[in-house]
Amino acid sequence: METPRYQKTDKQSFFGEYLYDQIVPKDHFLRKLRELIDWDYFTHKMIKVYKGQGLVGRPPFEPAMLLKVEVIAYLYNLSERQVEVYVNENLPAKFFVGLAVDGKAPDHSTLTHFRERLLNKGKIKIFEEMLQEIVQEAMLRGVKFGSIQIIDSVHSIADVNTQKETKRQEKGKGPRDPDAKWGVKHKKTVQNEKGEDIEQKEYFFGYKAHVSMNAESGLITGLEITSGEAYDGHHFRPLVDHDLEQNLPVETYAGDRGYDDGDNHYHLELRGLHSAIRLKRNRTEKKDKNKEVWLALIESNQYKSGLKERYKIERKFGEAKQSHGLGRSRYVTKIRFTVQAYLTFIVLNLKRMVKLLTGSNFKARAYAWE
Repeated sequence: METPRYQKTDKQSFFGEYLYDQIVPKDHFLRKLRELIDWDYFTHKMIKVYKGQGLVGRPPFEPAMLLKVEVIAYLYNLSERQVEVYVNENLPAKFFVGLAVDGKAPDHSTLTHFRERLLNKGKIKIFEEMLQEIVQEAMLRGVKFGSIQIIDSVHSIADVNTQKETKRQEKGKGPRDPDAKWGVKHKKTVQNEKGEDIEQKEYFFGYKAHVSMNAESGLITGLEITSGEAYDGHHFRPLVDHDLEQNLPVETYAGDRGYDDGDNHYHLELRGLHSAIRLKRNRTEKKDKNKEVWLALIESNQYKSGLKERYKIERKFGEAKQSHGLGRSRYVTKIRFTVQAYLTFIVLNLKRMVKLLTGSNFKARAYAWE
């Protein structure tokens, strides 16, 4: 069986590994991350979507190397152009990626082609498998997963100036991002001038990531991506089923009132799972004999324990937005935003794994861009 050929990027350097051993500390986050994951696995997985599969034509960069460059980009919230410069000028990053000290990073266009190649041949499935493989690797390495799983959604603003978009469409031009939609960001009850309670909504234009996270490990185990207007409750059951396929030790699912749908409660019951979906007020305030079921639920230990864990996913979303750029889409169209969402949560999982298994914390380095 023929072995794929790749561009030579290390070992040919005059310095070899000597300089890296002197410069990159043994406890550096990127050294730990390089050692923790079997990156060759991803090369074997992704080379299958390459034309010629590395056997004919010009040797490509190893897919795992390009994936690691993408990891650097999302760790430090850098664009493709910025990460090319960053890897060339930062020795720990160059060491992590697998370049010789005097080697050059793949240029930004190579990263764009890499991402498009994966989308065109493997679609989103390859990113789903990547996230799942990291979760399974964490389990094999002893990361403890608890019995409580949290489901919630996080919104991201489309890469669209909505004011300019209106003028654009008035001129008969098509939308910049045809997949993005208006959705509700927040709902709150306020009093009007008459002292009456009214519901006030804040809207956004973009996308949603529907996320399942294990409360104890802090690892993301599943994603579904939709446009902004999607009803959260419809994405609860697929995430539950995806978690169960991964043999997670889940007993209870927590969620906010947006998931308080009879079908979701019933879905958990059918699978022998407990519900900690926060109930809407009408469940317990209505004059109906059926409310006894809901009253019993809110008194259960599983319901109380699950709701106490919900804050953890909000904290994770804050990290994704503030540190890794998920607050705004990098690209247009749903499928490209989906890549961004998967890579963001893959990076968050890798950060968490390194922390749990080695004790090494990720520290963002300040970098000035002109």
